[in-house]
Amino acid sequence: MKQYNFDEIVDRRGTNCIKVDALKARYGNPDLTPLWVADMDFRTPDFIVNALKERCNHEVFGYTFADDDYYNSIINWVDYKHNWKISRESLSYIPGIVKGIAFALQCFTNPGDKVLIQSPVYHPFRLVPEKMKRTVVYNPLKLTEGVYQMDFEQLESVIEGCKVLILCNPHNPAGIVWNKETLSKLADICARHGVLVISDEIHAELTYPQYPHLPFAKASETAANISITFMAPSKTFNIAGIVTSYAIVPNPELRKEFYGFLEAGEYNDGTIFAYEATKAAYTYGAEWLQQMRTYIMENVRFVDNFLKNKLPQIKAYEPQASFLIWLDCKGLGLSQPELTKLFKDKAGLALNDGSIFGKEGEGYMRMNIGCPRSVIEESLNRLKKAVEQK
Repeated sequence: MKQYNFDEIVDRRGTNCIKVDALKARYGNPDLTPLWVADMDFRTPDFIVNALKERCNHEVFGYTFADDDYYNSIINWVDYKHNWKISRESLSYIPGIVKGIAFALQCFTNPGDKVLIQSPVYHPFRLVPEKMKRTVVYNPLKLTEGVYQMDFEQLESVIEGCKVLILCNPHNPAGIVWNKETLSKLADICARHGVLVISDEIHAELTYPQYPHLPFAKASETAANISITFMAPSKTFNIAGIVTSYAIVPNPELRKEFYGFLEAGEYNDGTIFAYEATKAAYTYGAEWLQQMRTYIMENVRFVDNFLKNKLPQIKAYEPQASFLIWLDCKGLGLSQPELTKLFKDKAGLALNDGSIFGKEGEGYMRMNIGCPRSVIEESLNRLKKAVEQK
């Protein structure tokens, strides 16, 4: 069995990498340690790289289509990872999940229509509907004894007249893996009010073994009938730049309408490299994924232990999925501008400002730990020094 090296430092500078090469434009300092954009600093797995190289050897990149191997790789992977048997007809390529959300909103809503989001949550859930002139309605998560939960009582009070709810499953930034009871109850409420659920499940393969992912559409027959699910190999196998995602729509009527919209603009046509990368990832990726998740879980433990023992003013909200950690920094007693200044200007770190995920994110920062542990250790030591000197 091949052992992959996740301790290796890979220099990403000069590759038009957003995480590194956009630091000056986004943060005003190109020398910050980048712990923000949600991609990993690990090498893309060799079996994907080799598949792309093999295709490049043909040296003709004309019009292409998704073959049976592409669809079967997804069908078999979703069954293997999530025990969800999906049909070929229910599948469609999409050029990215944020784009998929925009397509669904364009297909099923009109300007002025209400779209529900559960903040704090991935900021494009707010930005996409806002920029499309939809009205964003908030159903904030509630913290109960330090645990995030959906607030169904508040949801019932604001859902009337809403057309769509955008669900983050697993949740970003908090790394929550929603259970069947929660998803089923959410489905019942949305169905009763005629609300379509768009479920972003890009972090589905990144759940930890003790927290198996449940696709929203698999939570109940009701959930399957009112939902569009988006998944992708991009986060899992560090191929975001290749842009390969897919939709799963079990309901034939929803499927006809949505896939008809995608076909009209040829949004369902992928690229040669998207198809090849997906097939390679889902055919050969199980072992690499297992090793990567183990490394990430050890990174989580490292961050948690460091904070508890050396920097108790900051608490890590224990994630159940992904390579992102939601840091509760309220113990520092700083305003949000002071908090971001501490991380950026004093510690030399680029993290995501928690407030971009909604007002409920004030006092928080989101840290990307999809990188070698040595980078995390150095970053936390600098943060500790900055806190001591503040």
